Amino acid sequence: MGAERRSRWGLAFWASLTVRGRSFLAAGITAVVCGLVLLERDLVRIGILCVALPLVAAVYVATRSHHLRLHREVSPGHVPPGSPATVRVRLENSGAPTGVLLLEEQLEPVLGTPPRFVVPPMGRDGRELLEYVVHPTARGRHRLGPVLVRQREPFGMVERRQEVPGSASLLVLPQVLPLPALRLSGSRFTNGEESPRSFSVGTVADVIVREYRRGDDLRRVHWRSTARTGELMVRNEEQLWQARAVVLLDNRAGSHRGVGPGSSLEAAVVAAASAVVHLAGLGYQVRLVTCSGRVATYHEPGRPQDPFPVLERLATLPLVATTELPDVALDEETTGGVTVAVVAGGSTSERGWWSRFPRQAAAGLALALDVDSWGQRPDEETARTPAEPATPWLTAQGWRAAALAKGDALVDAWRELDR
Repeated sequence: MGAERRSRWGLAFWASLTVRGRSFLAAGITAVVCGLVLLERDLVRIGILCVALPLVAAVYVATRSHHLRLHREVSPGHVPPGSPATVRVRLENSGAPTGVLLLEEQLEPVLGTPPRFVVPPMGRDGRELLEYVVHPTARGRHRLGPVLVRQREPFGMVERRQEVPGSASLLVLPQVLPLPALRLSGSRFTNGEESPRSFSVGTVADVIVREYRRGDDLRRVHWRSTARTGELMVRNEEQLWQARAVVLLDNRAGSHRGVGPGSSLEAAVVAAASAVVHLAGLGYQVRLVTCSGRVATYHEPGRPQDPFPVLERLATLPLVATTELPDVALDEETTGGVTVAVVAGGSTSERGWWSRFPRQAAAGLALALDVDSWGQRPDEETARTPAEPATPWLTAQGWRAAALAKGDALVDAWRELDR
């Protein structure tokens, strides 16, 4: 155990030496050997001095007790990609006085180059305020810190490295693109000139209906819709007090292609985020449904212009390994209003699942990603058969569908829905 401890100490000592310290140590050992061979006592003394200097410097650095603490403040706490965020760092020393400190912040690559600072000597209870700016390039919750501190003794022979614990986070929201107003003929979904509240409490012709469920009051039966569909339909009066919209996003790993910011998933997230903000600006309470098994709740009533809870969920949305589409998307709370679906692929066996939405929604809008335009997945060794375009069968099932391929403008695809 003693030999192992000495070995670790020796490795740590050698790693802490700077180029100057190693040069002195090598020169000292050489001088001692030459002095012994040549019987030159003065040369031996000089060699011993050269060897002793790095050793004394190492002991000096090891016995200096610095208690460094660090606090970060990020402003603003959430930004879209490409927007700057300012990080203010307060460094405190509650231990012995320090020498010159070299600080390097540890950052994720998407936040840019890690900043470095030279901090002058700090006395006991000394404080130093630092500031830097990051420009994130990708959505997500990104970590700031910890800080790596390097300190050298006065002779510059030994460098002590210390990681100051503590970190902060920056939330990077997905990119949001402005979308034009749509007017869909034959649909109860309007925007621009008419608020969703008037849509929710409109005339009998504009009433929202759904299929009859056991326990429903028979006085709510909507006979005109029942005659048209051949199934017993009732007025969905729960919707009359509030206009709702659902944004459905397929984030299954098997449905998407590409990696990183240039993947089809990122294009899907941008489309979903843009739809969320667009609908929230029209007064809708927006719910996000994904394949992750969790549903982001409607944002706070009375604040229709604040879709932040849904955008926060989109900011950290990952690919999931499941192959199933979520059953929660068809519950009572997610039907009856406007549905915007971002479709990635869609096998023949899944088309029945998608067909249930148009008849339960006031308006069904679908952006179908041409995932093959993003290439194949890294785990695919052989080329896959191109997927059948989704827009024809989505349109046949009652959706207002538009295709979106890599490089296409989201605004143009959204405008195609106004047909």
